[in-house]
Order: sequence, then structure tokens, then C-alpha cells
Amino acid sequence: MWNYTDKVVDHYKNPRNVGSIEDADAIGEAGSLSCGDMLKLYLKVDKNGIITDAKFQTFGCGSAVASSSILTEMVIGKHIDEARKITNKQIVDELGGLPPEKMHCSVMGHEALEAAIANYYNEEITIHNDEELVCNCFDISKSFLINEIKANSLKTLEDVINYTKAGGACGRCQGKIKDILDEINGVQQQKEEQLTKTQMIIKINNIIEKYISPELRKDGGDIELIDVEDYQIKVKLSGRCQSCNRSKLTLTHFVEATLKEHINDNIEIIQV
Repeated sequence: MWNYTDKVVDHYKNPRNVGSIEDADAIGEAGSLSCGDMLKLYLKVDKNGIITDAKFQTFGCGSAVASSSILTEMVIGKHIDEARKITNKQIVDELGGLPPEKMHCSVMGHEALEAAIANYYNEEITIHNDEELVCNCFDISKSFLINEIKANSLKTLEDVINYTKAGGACGRCQGKIKDILDEINGVQQQKEEQLTKTQMIIKINNIIEKYISPELRKDGGDIELIDVEDYQIKVKLSGRCQSCNRSKLTLTHFVEATLKEHINDNIEIIQV
């Protein structure tokens, strides 16, 4: 029997913002009925780019309902570009956690949000439709699996099944999934080569300047590297980021995740 947080149960029993928006400015879909889970997300956006309303229709389990419900609360009031930064990990955190077997529900919410924002900007979005399908049962491509494995630091076949469902039906693609995991883990082993403290500082500063600071500056904030002790990275937020009540989430889900991706999965961010 899976254990659910009180917040998951609340959003399942009392889902917020269920329904559709007739004159929606953006609509995004994710999942499929054949997979057992499907989500349609509607957004209303004002002339300043602020999401003023969000509604959803979903077919799926209680975790799918709860993930969709909390997602609508997370995006309402945000600028659409800020909403674009929401990750499936943040959806899970807002719910207080999900059982490993239900993590794919948060991924579906993130996919639907990406699709809705792409629809708003008239962008093409390609999540599953590259040429190489890995899982035919759930129509899941290699590029999608690679993105999810890296974004969520997935290590095992069980992790992949829990987050994406790939490999969880007929099982014929499990060998391909293991090969992808081995390929990514091999890259990770190369990243884990020991660096001197000076090399680490230089590398971290380069990543901050290239990937992290530009995003923070868009919202009037910034970040400064203070010190490095093994894999503990001490940083200081400045500008609007310093007083933002979501600064901890920014550090964990953006700054730390970015440094883990480029340096080592053992990276830990400490705010000073």
C-alpha cells in the first residue's frame, strides 16, 4: 500500500480548478488514454503575460489528479516565463512528496505545462516524436528518456519505469533502457574525475556565468560563489533572489540541479 501525504489526499479529494477555459490563451496536453493517464491544461494569460486562471481535465489515478490540481495553483499569478521554469520536482515538493511508483504523474504535469506554454508562443514542441522510439507501448522516445533520466538523476530501470512508465508494460524495451542508463552513467563517471579546489572554483564560476546568473538576472537577482569545500558549494544570493520566499527552491531545483548536471551528482548547495 502506498503512503500519500495529507496534501496529496486533499488535492485528490478536493481538486482545485477542475474544468476547461472556453477562451483559453494556451492549451497543453500530455499522456494518453492508452497509457492510463491523460492531462489537458488550460491557461488564461493577460496582456502583461501573467497567468490569471488555469484549469485542468485529467483521466488517471489520484496522484495524477493531485499533481494536476497543485500545478494549477502553482502557475496562477505567475508570469508565463516564470511558470516555464517549474519542474516536475517542484510539483512533487509542493505536494510534500509522491510514492516512487507515482512520480510519472508529476512528469505528465510538467509535460502539459511545457505544451501549453509552447502553444501560447506558437512554438513547436517535440517531446516524443523523434525518429527513435524506445518504448512502443507508451510511445516514448529516446530523447525524452534521456531528458528525464538527466533531469531527475534516475539510476535504475525501476526509477525509469516509475517516472516515465517506459518498460513497465510488455518489458521488451527494458534492455534498451538499461543501455541508455549505462551510456549516461558512463558520462557521469567521466564527470566524477577528481578536480583540485582551484579547478573546481573555476569550473563552478564558468557554469554560474553561462547557465545560472543569466536566468536569475531576468528576475532581478543574481548569485555569487563564496567558497568550495569538496562537493559543498557555498553561495550567496543577491538582488530580488535574496528576499524571495522561494529562494530555497531556486537553490535546490535550479542552481544545485544545474551544477550536478555539469559537475557531479554529489554537489550540495549551501546558502550563506
